[in-house]
Amino acid sequence: MRIALDPGSRDAPPRVRRLDEHGVPLGDVEVLPDLFAVARLEKEHAPRWVIARPRTYRRLLDAGVEVARAHDVELTEGLLVAADGHFGQPHGLAAAVARLEGRTPAADPLRDDDGPPALFESGPVGDELADVVAVHAAQQARLTDPRMRLLVAAESAGGLVAEEMRATGLPWRADVHDALLTEALGPRPVLGGRPPKLAVLAAEVDAAFGRRVNVDSPAEVLRAFGRVGVELETTRSWELKGVDHPAVAPLLAYKELARLHTAHGWAWLRTWVRPDGHGRGRFHPEYVVGGVVSGRWATRGGGALQIPKAVRAAVRADPGWKLVVADASQLEPRVLAALSGDHALAPDEDDLYAALAAREFGDDRAKAKLALLSAMYGAGSGSAAQLMGRLRKRFPAAMAFVDDAARAGEEGRLVRSHLGRTCPPARPGHEEPAAARARGRFTRNFVVQATAAEWALVLLADLRSDLRGAGSPARLVFFQHDEVVLHVPAEAAAATADAVQAAATTAGRRLFGATPVRFPMQARVVDGYDEH
Repeated sequence: MRIALDPGSRDAPPRVRRLDEHGVPLGDVEVLPDLFAVARLEKEHAPRWVIARPRTYRRLLDAGVEVARAHDVELTEGLLVAADGHFGQPHGLAAAVARLEGRTPAADPLRDDDGPPALFESGPVGDELADVVAVHAAQQARLTDPRMRLLVAAESAGGLVAEEMRATGLPWRADVHDALLTEALGPRPVLGGRPPKLAVLAAEVDAAFGRRVNVDSPAEVLRAFGRVGVELETTRSWELKGVDHPAVAPLLAYKELARLHTAHGWAWLRTWVRPDGHGRGRFHPEYVVGGVVSGRWATRGGGALQIPKAVRAAVRADPGWKLVVADASQLEPRVLAALSGDHALAPDEDDLYAALAAREFGDDRAKAKLALLSAMYGAGSGSAAQLMGRLRKRFPAAMAFVDDAARAGEEGRLVRSHLGRTCPPARPGHEEPAAARARGRFTRNFVVQATAAEWALVLLADLRSDLRGAGSPARLVFFQHDEVVLHVPAEAAAATADAVQAAATTAGRRLFGATPVRFPMQARVVDGYDEH
């Protein structure tokens, strides 16, 4: 059974409508007394809830209600719009209704469901429950491909996981974070400004140039180097490292510490870590499911997908608890092997690069890694192109797979992931040689990276389902591309680590059937994120 849900508002109660698997209503609209009635329906029927968007689930979580399965209308619409060759066009509920009615969709509204409507933004118009029911039925009629159905289910499950991780939060010790910042940057400035170590490095840059230079201004730094006869295109670290000048060393050190201060400094700590009153806290990130073209997630601020090593020690399990940290080993090359059927590319080894190096590159792991990355991202010339030539002779099916995707991109055609996520269409002017080659490099990688993102989504969905089914107290608290972190009582940590590996195996089977390609997840039980 499916149940469409409108969670209501401060002025309106929640409403539901029961549906069959095709989205056809099985009865009239039911008005619920409160959101706790959703929990009763969940327990009685274990339905797949049809919701407008991930933040619909946030309303349930805030009321203490969790559900097992969902069909997210807006996430699904985004997949279907892209499949039609219109990636990036409006895919919110209102846009989906407009398409059903033959109207041109307006731009999707900016949403902030936690607060009052934005200035001049109109409130809800029409009957959201009726719209959800109508759009869902139209989507079900289109979802005839089993792979696309699996993608929709996984994407919708990802929406549930993202909201649950936001609600639970990643365990974060503010006192440890503060100590790490003080060690790296010096004492926190009382009235703002640069921390002491940044101020010292900035002064060293000034001394090296013999004049005051605003090190936070790339344009001024470029002018400073120009005055001493060094012409640079950018102030990026890789370019600076090739310059022989006394300002380079303090400037590189300044840039590294300034990134830490800006992205995860004391201001970040105040904004994103919510204390719990017991010397501990939680980081509550805002994930955006499918926020990247390939289907990888993004975040709305907080930098949850880029926790730097300098502050990872602040991620600490609560007393009596552990963190289970697991990441997939060389996921994209394994995905390519499974996609292409060139299974010899991914032998049954934990370190794929080392195994390939032993067979093909004289035990030179760096060469093996460069060869595979060049195959998936496209090599220009030089040693990378030569290494790709060796792969073509040894693994012709795998190379033909990505070569075909690159050719399709160069010709302006669409390419799709294994389950059906579709790349953006070509832009005007793509037929120009340089633009065509760039799009070919993009589509070459898209078919692999987007499929790897699907594997990770299915892993999340299966892991969440398995833990719930077993009544496990483990909670998913962090996800980054091919890495998961769970917070779990110490006595359940070993079983949770086993569940992660089992889910990884299941994800590979769901996507690729009885493939011999293995997808190992190295799960470690630790007290702090810096220990993995």
